[in-house]
Amino acid sequence: MKLLIGNRNYSSWSMRPWLVLAHFGIPFEDEVLQLSGDGWRDVLARRSPTGKVPVLIDGDLVVPETIAIIEYLADLHPELRIWPEDISQRAQARAAAAEMHSAFQSIRSHAPMNLRGSHPGRVNVDTIAKDLHRIETLWGGLLTQSGGPFLFGEFTAADAMFAPVASRIRTYALPVSDLAAAYVEAIYSLPAFQEWLAMARKEPWVVDDDEIDVIQGRVAPGTLA
Repeated sequence: MKLLIGNRNYSSWSMRPWLVLAHFGIPFEDEVLQLSGDGWRDVLARRSPTGKVPVLIDGDLVVPETIAIIEYLADLHPELRIWPEDISQRAQARAAAAEMHSAFQSIRSHAPMNLRGSHPGRVNVDTIAKDLHRIETLWGGLLTQSGGPFLFGEFTAADAMFAPVASRIRTYALPVSDLAAAYVEAIYSLPAFQEWLAMARKEPWVVDDDEIDVIQGRVAPGTLA
């Protein structure tokens, strides 16, 4: 089984199924497909049915799209409890994952994932206030219900879906409640997340489209080392 991923520092969608695979101990290998540089879009078009990452390859089966990959893994390994065991909690977890997949456009646009970066104060909180409020409401309700440290007590696919949001909160020092901050700490303490983070920090590549200083015009494209 192989997972095609983008640059670990920036590719939030790649991180999500990778965390599921790594945390639950499912044997796999990964391959990084660059999200910048000469001909990178052509490479993705050749390797991915959608021209995007992630893509899971399992024998002759090719599965694009993060949620589809996670659902396939959950079907393949029902014993692993990738989703919560309780049917009502499982429905809540899937609803949260689906919301993450379709919403939170402001925080994606104004606070791109950048695991190597530390940019406190660089994001105008007013531009993402609605998304932050919804994150607080969603996380707060689930964490209060479960008792933490993860949304449903133990780590599940729902947490994998929100891990990149936790990283954005850390990278840009976004103002959140103590409950949300504790959840961010729980994500960062997860061994699988730490493994991904360590590899991301070692990557030499820069994707200008995901660098806040380039986005906001502080530095010119192509000048970040």
